[in-house]
Formats: sequence, C-alpha cells, structure tokens
Amino acid sequence: MSLIKEQDYGTPARPGEAAVAVEIDGKEVLVPEGTSVMRAASEAGIDIPKLCATDSLEPFGSCRLCLVDIDGRKGTPASCTTPVAAGMKVRTQTPKLAELRRGVMELYISDHPLDCLTCPANGDCELQDMAGVVGLREVRYGFDGENHLDEPTDSSNPYFDFDASKCISCSRCVRACDEVQGTFALTIEGRGFASKVAAGAGGSFMESDCVSCGACVQACPTSTLQEKSVVELGMPTRSVITTCAYCGVGCSFKAELRGDEVVRMVPHKDGGANEGHSCVKGRFAFGYASHPDRRLKPMVRERITDPWQEVEWEEAIGHVARRMLDIQARHGASAIGGITSSRCTNEEVYAVQKMVRAAFGNNNVDTCARVCHSPTGYGLKQTYGTSAGTQDFKSVAKADVILVIGANPTDGHPVFASRMKRRLRQGARLIVADPRRIDLVRSPHIEAAHHLQLAPGTNVALVNALAHVVVTEGLVDREFVAERCEDFEAWERFIARPEHSPEAVADITGVPADELRSAARLYAAAPNAAIYYGLGVTEHSQGSTMVMGMANLAMATGNIGRDGVGVNPLRGQNNVQGSCDMGSFPHELPGYRHVSDDAVRTVFETLWGRTLQSEPGLRIPNMFDSAIDGSFRALFVHGEDIAQSDPNTQHVTAALTALELVVVQDLFLNETSKFAHVFLPGTSFLEKDGTFTNAERRINRVRPVMAPKTGKHEWQIVCEIAQAMGYPMKYDNAAQIMDEIAMTTPTFAGVSFDKLDRVGSVQWPCNDAAPEGTPIMHVDGFVRGRGRFVDTVYVPTEERSTRKYPLILTTGRILSQYNVGAQTRRTGNVVWHPEDVLELHPHDAEVRGIRDGDMVALASRVGETSLRARIDDRMPVGVVYTTFHHPTTGANVVTTELSDWATNCPEYKVTAVQVALKQTASAPSVSVPVPVVVE
Repeated sequence: MSLIKEQDYGTPARPGEAAVAVEIDGKEVLVPEGTSVMRAASEAGIDIPKLCATDSLEPFGSCRLCLVDIDGRKGTPASCTTPVAAGMKVRTQTPKLAELRRGVMELYISDHPLDCLTCPANGDCELQDMAGVVGLREVRYGFDGENHLDEPTDSSNPYFDFDASKCISCSRCVRACDEVQGTFALTIEGRGFASKVAAGAGGSFMESDCVSCGACVQACPTSTLQEKSVVELGMPTRSVITTCAYCGVGCSFKAELRGDEVVRMVPHKDGGANEGHSCVKGRFAFGYASHPDRRLKPMVRERITDPWQEVEWEEAIGHVARRMLDIQARHGASAIGGITSSRCTNEEVYAVQKMVRAAFGNNNVDTCARVCHSPTGYGLKQTYGTSAGTQDFKSVAKADVILVIGANPTDGHPVFASRMKRRLRQGARLIVADPRRIDLVRSPHIEAAHHLQLAPGTNVALVNALAHVVVTEGLVDREFVAERCEDFEAWERFIARPEHSPEAVADITGVPADELRSAARLYAAAPNAAIYYGLGVTEHSQGSTMVMGMANLAMATGNIGRDGVGVNPLRGQNNVQGSCDMGSFPHELPGYRHVSDDAVRTVFETLWGRTLQSEPGLRIPNMFDSAIDGSFRALFVHGEDIAQSDPNTQHVTAALTALELVVVQDLFLNETSKFAHVFLPGTSFLEKDGTFTNAERRINRVRPVMAPKTGKHEWQIVCEIAQAMGYPMKYDNAAQIMDEIAMTTPTFAGVSFDKLDRVGSVQWPCNDAAPEGTPIMHVDGFVRGRGRFVDTVYVPTEERSTRKYPLILTTGRILSQYNVGAQTRRTGNVVWHPEDVLELHPHDAEVRGIRDGDMVALASRVGETSLRARIDDRMPVGVVYTTFHHPTTGANVVTTELSDWATNCPEYKVTAVQVALKQTASAPSVSVPVPVVVE
C-alpha cells in the first residue's frame, strides 16, 4: 500500500551534483545548479504555497502565491521561476508575504464556486488547501459582479468532465498537454478576465485533438478536470502501486481505491518507464475487470456444440487432468501442449511452461510472441547475443537522430511516443520508414526529416540500401567495428554490391534514391542515432533478416552501447518480453537457453525432478498442422485468443475443431472458447501478484489490489492441473516462483519481490555483476563477445499483387483499442473506435466507386470479410490498411499462411487483396467455413 498523495516539489529536478548552497528560512540546503528556490525549499521540508507550479511541468510563475523574500533583491520574486544562487538567503514566511498571498487568494476565491462540501474534489483540491495555508478567512470584495460561475460543464469525454466554472486559468492543463503529452490540444483563449481554457478551436474535448491521456486531469489543481469515476464513487482512501497490463511500455500506476472498489488509476511519478505519464488505456480503460461479461466460474462441456455447464474448481481441474492423461495414453506423450500468454505475469508464464515440460512431458509450448516479436529474439541473438532491446526508454532523450521503422508509437506505445516527441521538439531529427504517413511524419511542432514510404515487404532491401550508403561513402565507424565486431569484411563486400545501392532498390522499395541516401547520411553522421521498430519489421517473411539488418546498420555506425543509440523493439503486449524470458518457446528453457544443452537441462531436471526432452517441441503453426493431421490432440490455451489473433483464421479454426480437448483460460468467452471443451476463468491485472517485464527489460511488480474474483490465482490453477496429472508442483505464493526463476535463470539471478519492493524496478540482466540491473546493454562488449555482422539477402515475399488481388493489405493497431479488443471493447474506449475500418487511398477508392463510409468486401486468396471504408491519402496508392480489434470484422480471415523463414512469425503485413463495394450497408460480416469435426 502507498500514500494517496505523493510529494510535489513544485518544479522538476535538475541534473548534476548538489553543488549550490543556499539558506532558506535559516536552513542550509545543497542542490544542483539550476534548481528553483521552490524545489530547494521543498527538498528541505519547507513548503511554499503554490497553484500554477507542479514538478511534472516547467515553472510558469503565474499564480503569484509562491512569492519569497531574497536578501539583496528588490521585490518578492516567484520562487518557482527563480533559480538558486550560491550564498542566497531566502525567507518564505514574513508578514508582508502573508498579506500578499491572502490578497491573491481572495481574487481566486471571489470567482470560484463555494461548494467545497459537495464538490467531488473535496479534500483533494489544491485551491482549497492553499486557501487554508495562507489563512484566508473572508473575501472583502464579496461575490457579486461579473464572474465565471455560470460557465458550462463539458461532459463529452467518457472518462472526465471539464467544469469551466471552477477553472482558475492556471494553465497547468495546457502545459501538461504541451510538455508531457505533446498533443497541444488545449490553449488559453482570450485575455485578462476573459481568458479561459479551450479545447481545440473552442469546441468540446471530444471534438478536439485530445487523446485522453489524462495528463490534464492529473495536473489540474481544482475540480475543473475531474474523473467521472470520482464523481460517482467518491474520493479514494487508499492506493496500491502496480503495473499496467496493456502495451509493452510497462507504466507504473497507483490503483486508488475506496474500500475494494477501484476509483481511478493514477500514473506513478516514480515509475521507471513512464515517470508519471499515461495513455487513455492505462489511465482510464480498467473497467473491463468488473465487466458483467467476465466469467468467474469454471465451465465444461463434452462437445463444442453443447451448452456450457458451470462446475467447481476441483471438478474442472480433475476433468482437464483426466482428459490430458487419457489422450497421452492413446496418442503418445507429445500429443498435448500449451500456449502461454504475454498478458500474464512472469510467474504465471513460468508455471505454464513448467507444467508442459514436467507434467505434460514434452516441449510443446509456445507463446504469442511467435506471431509478433519472435524475429526480434532470433535476429538480436544472432548478432548481439541476447534476445532483447539494447536501451532504456530514457535513452531517447540523448538521441540526435531517431529512425522509426515499422512502428507507430503514438498509437501503439503512446507514453514512449511522448518521450520521443519531447526530444524531437528539442531538436533531434526524425526518419520514419513506413508505408503509411503515420502521425509522427507531421504533427504539432514535429516534422520528420525523411519519410521513407516503402512498399510493404521491402524492408530488407531498404535497410541494405541504407547500409550500402554507409559503407560506400566512408561513414563506417571503423574504430568501433575493429574493437568490437567480427565478420565485418565479408559483410562489407556483400553490402557494397551494386544491387544494394539506393538506385538499384528504388524500383523495389518505391523510395527515391536521393531521399534514401540523404536519410542514410543523416543517421550515420549523427553523434547518437537510435533505431526504434515494431511489428512492421517483424511480421514479414523476412522479419528475422530485417532485425539482423538493423543490427548490422547500428554496429557499422557505432551506435551501440551508450545513451541515445541502440536497436530497440517496441514490444506489443505488456509482458511479451517476459513471456519469452520465461522459456515459452519450444526450443528454449528460461533465459533463452536451448533445450539441447545438457548442462542447462540438468539444472532444471535436478530442481524439477523430471527428465526433460532434449528435442524442441511444436511451434504454434506446427500444432495447428499436427492437429489437422491427427497427431496432436489437446491444447491448453492460456490467455490468448488465437482464433482471432492468429493468421489464416480458417486454418486455425479447422485445427481447433480437430482437437479432442481445448482448454481456454481467460477473462471472457472469446473466439477461441467457441472451440473449447473447458473454460477456466482467469484473473485481471488488478488481482495478479507477480511481475511484468517491459520492452526495455524492466521488471516491474504487479501487486494485487483485491483478491482473485475467481477464488484462485492463475499459477495456482496450473499447479493443481500438474498435480492432478501426477506431477508434484506447488508454491505458497508468487514470490516463491520468482525465487525459482532467479535460481535457474542467470539474467534474473538478483531479482526477488523483496528487491523490487525496495528499489521499484530493475532491468535484466540483474545479477552479481549488475546488482542494480542493466539499463544499457553491450556497453563494454556484446553479450556474445563480439558483435556479428550477418549477410542479409533480400528475398521478395511470395505474396504478390495480381490481377485478381491487385492491392496489398497491411495491418496494425489504433490508440484507443488493444490487441484483439477483449479488454478495451468493454470500456468507454469504444466511442473512439467502434469498428475496424479499411483505409484506402482516394485513387483506389475512386476506381472502385467507393465513397467514405461505404461498406466494402475485403477478399484475399484465403478468405473474405466486410468492413467500412475510410478514404485517406496517408495511404499510398495500391496499399490498404486495417486494424484487428473487433471479432465481427475478423481481419485475420484474409491473412495468409506465409511466415518468417526463421521463426514462423506470420506475414501479417503483406496480403494481396481485392476491395469491392458491397451493395448493402449491412453490419460487418466474416466469411468463415463451418468447421468440420475430425473424429
């Protein structure tokens, strides 16, 4: 449990050594140069009244409450905007200051509703607090005359109200939108007494560019911007620090509660990944955890056509164990397997892979990373020696050039995007490589130096051309390469070939040669250049090749091993890094160690008391193929909706239908549960006890704010299934599982719940060599010893546009929805994205007779669906785009079986399609054949 209120120092901390000595109210304080008098006083335990100041924003000096006396200076300067100076003597409390502050407060209160007792922010209002601090007892001016008390309330946002009658025009919300979020959706309109906060061009919040990140709500010192949940439920009385369960940024939050009911989620100032910022999903979209659709009791049925029957836990667990053992007896030890979830904790994932290996007796375990970032693991391990990104998020603040490729951070990783945009506003240059003109290409106060609008599927040709320019124009950091890398000479000869030149690949990529050359020079010449990438890199037939290509480029230019550089995957789900770390792949035990390694296997065999298989098990695509051919018969699906998220839906559903036993563990009945024989209810992140590992390898505590509504933790359920199958597997709590992880996995050797509770978070490797974790990887040398250059031959995808399917479909995410939408579709976020839409260029729409908003048929060689068209010139001609958040659309009905050559990661980003106008404007529909039951 934590305090509801965190200390607010008034202004941000300044970097550097505490070297400036000042005296404040007779107390000597030592602080870094540039620190404000207000912050210096606060650090010394001396609070100066304030309203416009808060330590998440730069000083503004408008409220005039923080006035102080400084010896030798005229007047009473604002302490928030006055930096300390050596020998300075400050007095914060004098009769003159008290009179000035009361006078200022009188003016505020004379134009503010006197409704403290009925105000939802009663007890949590800085204006109320400061009125008490300055000793205001009366308002001499009275309350007659012109005022703002009749200003309307804007309730258009689903999560918060804007009550203009309570606004004091302190500008904190405007500054938060600018400085923290970087959206610039708010402004102060008018002057003097007529000044007021306005959203956009003076419309409602919903009509503006507001992205509902909550920064303005967090910054507001009154009840002007107030969460609707607080209005409805009352002020929270306690809080628990935990971690967001959405994307791979891994934001820390205070879950603030009233009793056992969550009132609001407040971003934690000390969160290593987010430092007090949030996005609409983490800040507001937590209501799914108590949605009526949620299932809390186990259910079983004999056939998928039968109705579900609720049962007690003992019966459900026994049923799963008996069926699994029976199938093994009839079809062999390898006829069963499991899929772990990147939405679950490290401890839960570890338990599932242990159950598969020790209780099931095979290596048939895989994870959703198979369909997203498995090429990251392969590519970075081949080149650098470890399957993870190189930097912490803070590192971007030191980047001079940023290359964003195959990622849309403002939609997929918005809190990191705000960090990036802050650096870009400070002068860093941006290169965007993406078929779409994403928001980062041009948005308020940001414009990319280069938008490399490449054709889908040509990433490798593009990165080879960038490297070609580096090699042939003398831009290689030869000192770095000589000291730290190997196989460079062979790679240099390969990449210098004429077929890799920008001119040679221009027809392949669609990127003009001059543009590509300029971008390469910009990246290579930067003091610090960083690469950030996403699924637009990995979800290709050459995903692994592309990851190695980016690793080559970073090594050749020396952009590895310090702040501001690196190769950084922006992970999709909250614990996709952790699920990989925990041994969820069929060829790797925890810590990315191959199952064929006798020494590693012995460690686990000794501890687990079971002989482990030395041969890799089945990957997810292999499981599907083997299910259809009859050799694979039972599947435990832990927290993944594979029937919606995996490609070629017809193939997936045919495989699920062929299985004798499908066990689904999740919060809701989803598309996969339609094919399940057992449903085991899961826990939401508000009930979980464990850890998540984010995209920067940061291990964060996930603390339960309430007991599991199902009566059991998910790791307990897994252990009980294993025990019912005859394997003794028991833990008293999740901390014991982490202790076992630390005991067996070198990169986690120094991790424990006690340590995380003490220091907040750590980034692996965390061991004796790095007891406080490792923010930056490969500082003095690569994990594998020397970085390895790998030839990256461009091989065009087999998926080509044809006369029948002349367009190329690529897919992605949107800010308001998350993954398959199971969580966010059950929150107020649906107002922003109620359905998946198909974006297409005006030319492609015109030749097909399609108008904006029309229903269209989207067909590929494997399936067809329908959805609404959105005409947008940010798409290039010949390319269309959609999201996959709504099962009614079923975008993966049309995606194909093609996948990455090394990892089987599906090629979601390149599907040849045709789009045609539908004659009726009906609701979206999905064309999927009725599955045939395979006996």
